[in-house]
Amino acid sequence: METWRQCTHWLVAARVLPPGHRANSPGGRVSDLAQALRDGVLLCHLLNTLLPHAVHPRDINPRPQMSQFLCLKNIRTFLAACADKFGLRKHQLFGAFDLFDVQDFGKVGPAVWAMPFPAEDIVGDDDVYSGLSDLIDDTAEEDDDLYDCVEAEGTDGDDIYEDLMRTEAPGPHKAPGVDKQLCCLQEIWQTEEKYTETLESICQHFLRPLRRFLQPQDLESIFINIEDLLQLHRLFLEELRAALGGSGGGQGLPPLFLAYKERFLLYGRYCSQVEAASRRLDHLAAATDLRMKLQECSQRANNGRFSLRDLLMVPMQRVLKYHLLLQELVKHTPDPTEKENLRVALDAMRDLAQCVNEVKRDNETLKQITNFQLSIENMPQSLAQFGRPKIDGELKVSSTERRTKADRYGFLLDKALIICKRRGDSFEAKDVVDLHSHQLRDGGLGPRDGKKWTHTFLLIDTAGLQGYELFFKTHELKKKWMEQFEMALSNIFPEHALADGHEFQMFSFEDTTSCKACQMLLRGIFYQGYRCSRCRAPAHKECLGRVGPCGKSGHGDGCGERVSDPDAWDPSSSGLPKMEASQPYSGIPPPPGNIGPSLRLSPGDIVEVMKAEVEQLWWQVGTAVKMMNHHGGDGPLGYAGPMERGEAEQLLTSRSDGTFLVRQRVKDAGEFAISIKYRAEIKHIKVMTAEGLYRVTEKKAFKGLVELVEFYQRNSLKDCFKALDTALQFPFKEPEHRLSSPNPAGAVRYFGSAKVRYDFCARDRTELTLKEGDVIRILSKKGHSGWWKGEIYGRVGWFPANYVEEDYSEYC
Repeated sequence: METWRQCTHWLVAARVLPPGHRANSPGGRVSDLAQALRDGVLLCHLLNTLLPHAVHPRDINPRPQMSQFLCLKNIRTFLAACADKFGLRKHQLFGAFDLFDVQDFGKVGPAVWAMPFPAEDIVGDDDVYSGLSDLIDDTAEEDDDLYDCVEAEGTDGDDIYEDLMRTEAPGPHKAPGVDKQLCCLQEIWQTEEKYTETLESICQHFLRPLRRFLQPQDLESIFINIEDLLQLHRLFLEELRAALGGSGGGQGLPPLFLAYKERFLLYGRYCSQVEAASRRLDHLAAATDLRMKLQECSQRANNGRFSLRDLLMVPMQRVLKYHLLLQELVKHTPDPTEKENLRVALDAMRDLAQCVNEVKRDNETLKQITNFQLSIENMPQSLAQFGRPKIDGELKVSSTERRTKADRYGFLLDKALIICKRRGDSFEAKDVVDLHSHQLRDGGLGPRDGKKWTHTFLLIDTAGLQGYELFFKTHELKKKWMEQFEMALSNIFPEHALADGHEFQMFSFEDTTSCKACQMLLRGIFYQGYRCSRCRAPAHKECLGRVGPCGKSGHGDGCGERVSDPDAWDPSSSGLPKMEASQPYSGIPPPPGNIGPSLRLSPGDIVEVMKAEVEQLWWQVGTAVKMMNHHGGDGPLGYAGPMERGEAEQLLTSRSDGTFLVRQRVKDAGEFAISIKYRAEIKHIKVMTAEGLYRVTEKKAFKGLVELVEFYQRNSLKDCFKALDTALQFPFKEPEHRLSSPNPAGAVRYFGSAKVRYDFCARDRTELTLKEGDVIRILSKKGHSGWWKGEIYGRVGWFPANYVEEDYSEYC
């Protein structure tokens, strides 16, 4: 058996690699295994499988795919543990780049073979490693299934919570004839009572006795604000008793939960610090006398069933349960008015849960930023002031001052690109590029011979000062960086930032703040949203256009408030106006003189106005023709604009079969062609036009290009071309991770659907932008707490769970 296949089987047997992973399939390749291991996550979990606690979970960056820095950190953590815990010597190990860049994947095997490995006949397979770095996909997105076997860790807190909340007799929810609404109300009351008792026990049996043994700062580090939480829940329990005590059932709950929503924000601090509290407790408990005292406290509190470390996790579990309890109550409440009132309370608790989750998430982000900061020399500014990390990795840079290409490492955040020079495992900051004063411009497709480090784009200083040209190893890597730059720029200059006289800017709010438009919380602990620099109104990114008129309507120039004409085009505004064709145009009559080629239009096609004079009859427009039924976003995913055959082939060569684009033929601007990848080859189909109709064969004609493309997205092209048995499956602008489904049948697995209740604007290319009323397919509920993975309009990404209503029909 080949060595890499033996390694794959062993990783599956060790319950580190999922059995259904591509590398374990008959058609699996060594590159599939290399792709799975190159972020270091599974290797670290492998060591914990062989030797429990060999690597502490907090030292593993669980989802580092967008960060070369974090992937390498995981690999180095693995290598250090191999030396420290398993006694492997330096010559038995590999370099971090041997795995990450797959420079010598053959070296990775011996390090793994040195672990307790089953004896099997090994067939030499050195040849399969040659050229492996060219097969690795630098743009691969995280595969949730890849971590199925290793993400069960960290669920103990939930188990402890369930144990503590369990009533003496099992709940009668499923017994026939039982009032389920009453059962839900009883569960809310009983669990709140038990939770308050748990807080009392922590304070009485741990906090107070330990005051004589611990310094005040250690007490605060471990118990945080748990005494404040106890006082809060004593009051809440009393009011809950009053709300449930009357004959109105649960009618008193909505105003109670709404009143306590902001008071429950105390949990933000607790949840953000509880992990550090556990680490501090572990450190202090290393002393024998304190460890014995903790055991004594635990014995008095609960006969030794739960340690203090266990109990410290319970408050975080409780605050994240309120919306689940109310969700069950909504399901089983028959009265429409009462149901609607409970939904308002449910929304409030969902908002609270999401706020708590985002505080935790931002703390993880700040830890990541701190890791970056500690590795960069000559960087006096705090990286956190530049926003959240987007992507980092190797690149080459030239500037207007220095035209030669220099090897550099870039850290891209929302507001700036930090350009560094690598010095071993650390970096020296060379330049900070402020994105506020730069524009992005594509450097073109690069050469067609596949040469590395020839794929570029430009950062142009808007003031005409120093600009930069960035070079990337592959076209796919360049595309990935460009997408993140575009997302960062959209965060700095969001749509509607200047709506209604406002001047919204990214802002970090010191206190918990609600959005002026939707009244939901601004979540996280830094750059939670936007604030108008004039009237100081706070808002989510997706709510900027709905805040209402600015409270300060002028700049002190004596001018009144501006009245906008919805039909007028302001040339200074960002973005160009788009217009819809109302009737067909096939090039007759032709444009006068040498004004330019004609653009054929069908009713419903969308064009972008490039140049227009009111008194002239002919306008210059772009080629943003609506090629398919695309809801929202920045334009059609399948339309590529004017493009030669060779450029189309270069774009599609690295993509999956079924990926297509629609291009305008350069030699004849009024004609179009479809290019599609099929069985590893690029096929080109000419779109014929005559008498205002579009067709690819004489058999069937369409009134517009839109209808043609939509038809062949649903139907195979084999009726037109016998050797082309495929539909137009994947528009080329769709992220490639949407295309590589682990499901052998090729279909994306999903776990139900949900209706979007609120607009949401993505902050990162891994997130989905949603509009109220959309229906989204749920692909996964794993990952960051409070975030689900879904698919909508062919796009896959993450979205906040509290913005959707799952199985909406159940609540009707």
